[in-house]
Amino acid sequence: MNSKTRIGIIGATGYVGLELITWLAGHPNFDITCVASHTHCGERFADFFPAFRGLIDLDFIEPDPRQIAEACDCCVTALPHGVSSVLVPQLLALGLTVLDHSGDFRFKDQAVYEAAYHLQHPCPELLQTAVYGLPELHRQQLAGCRLIANPGCYPTGTILAAWPLLAAGLIEPDSLIADAVSGISGSGRKAGADYNYCELAENYKPYGVTRHRHLPEMEQELSLAAGQAVTLSFTPHLAPMKRGMLITLYARPNAAGRRELEQTTGDAFLYRRFAEHYKNEPFIRVLRPGQLPATSQVAGSNFLDLVPVWDGHSGVIKVFSALDNLGKGAASQAVQALNICLGYPETAGLSAPGRVL
Repeated sequence: MNSKTRIGIIGATGYVGLELITWLAGHPNFDITCVASHTHCGERFADFFPAFRGLIDLDFIEPDPRQIAEACDCCVTALPHGVSSVLVPQLLALGLTVLDHSGDFRFKDQAVYEAAYHLQHPCPELLQTAVYGLPELHRQQLAGCRLIANPGCYPTGTILAAWPLLAAGLIEPDSLIADAVSGISGSGRKAGADYNYCELAENYKPYGVTRHRHLPEMEQELSLAAGQAVTLSFTPHLAPMKRGMLITLYARPNAAGRRELEQTTGDAFLYRRFAEHYKNEPFIRVLRPGQLPATSQVAGSNFLDLVPVWDGHSGVIKVFSALDNLGKGAASQAVQALNICLGYPETAGLSAPGRVL
């Protein structure tokens, strides 16, 4: 494609919307032509976010589908679940390509979605046509699609940590345990006592310890990767940092996997497996044995760092997965998926390293 794609952001005042605009503002193939917000309609975007003075010269418009369709070729919806499922069908009917950040289109099974989000889905037919926007798993389906369901941040880090083990048939599919830690921005831009500085500073706590709404999303994609049903025990935690995510995945090897691990140097064997699995993935970095990931090394980037470790003492494989919950876990991954969808180079606009300081 020779000309730039006109793109709009609906829900542009949240953390994900703001991060999307940050990535897209310097993208060689996109032109941001509309930012929509019901609450701030008529206000100047650069007055609301002064860092964009001289860069984004737009006013917020009402999220009216026809007005958005006139201004854009494609759009990204950064809206709460239950809101997207009403708006997205209208945008598709007007000819737009849509990437949605909510959970409304991530599931193939309507009943699983409704049980996780406690909502009745208004357009279940779209669940079968939406493409789950994890490029490493669904690159071919993303090319030329009309509706992308962007993955959650926890699922991105967990699925990519487990996938090489499942694909190689090395582990028991019902043995997966994921302990995940997220920065506060993962909860969104909202007020409330639980999110005040005094409540979160110097504090670290679990939440959603059973039936977290991301759990069925992860099991759906892990089962697809494994070719059989996968069970996951998942516990998220909130840490006093603005952005970043670290996931520790535990898996018990099956008999064949244990033989492989015990007959070789376990860490070196796992490194080779992971490095081979992800050798053609531009944003997955498999660190060498002895190295460990850190959130500071991926913050502000689209990279995901992985380290598999064999703990022979307990007989458990540990995989450490670090990513930016607002980057590879949300906005920059959306740009990666849109690049593929629209036929642009997959890495276009995404070459920034992590923020070293």
